[in-house]
Amino acid sequence: MKCPRCNANDDRVVDSRESADGAVVRRRRECLKCFLRFTTYEKIETTPLRVVKKSGERVRFDRERVLSGMIRACEKLSVSLSDLEAAAARVEARCREEFDREVESAVVGQLVMEELRSLDHVAYVRFASVYREFTDVSQFVDELRSILAHEQQHGGPNGRLAPTARATSAARKPEGDGEGDR
Repeated sequence: MKCPRCNANDDRVVDSRESADGAVVRRRRECLKCFLRFTTYEKIETTPLRVVKKSGERVRFDRERVLSGMIRACEKLSVSLSDLEAAAARVEARCREEFDREVESAVVGQLVMEELRSLDHVAYVRFASVYREFTDVSQFVDELRSILAHEQQHGGPNGRLAPTARATSAARKPEGDGEGDR
């Protein structure tokens, strides 16, 4: 590493620290010729992951774009931003683990749907309807039937109905005889 003051190529590392996520190492160095202390940052060089769209266009993978789509699907639902950020990070991690340089947009969409399905069924159906380009109500009904069948087989998370299923069954309960509602 060249000294920024005297351009000498001889230094020693005084201190090293990793960033919180472990992706970057900060090093304090001291030039052995002029004794200037300076900081360098070291990180692994990664090949950018590209997404191949339906049109064949290739764009850089963008976790923020994935997160944005998930946030839109969860609008007015009780899904925390931290859960969505963690889900988007898992989608990115799986893409980087399973694909070297390019991943089809269909794969990214499928991974997002898997994450949303485990977080909130309404968000999942919202995303699926746009992603799969539902054209009529029967496609919604088919998707809802598959969710309900899965819930009946598995009883939802931890043996209970999922939050969206509880809300649906609560919505079906009669509100009373309507006497005190006026």
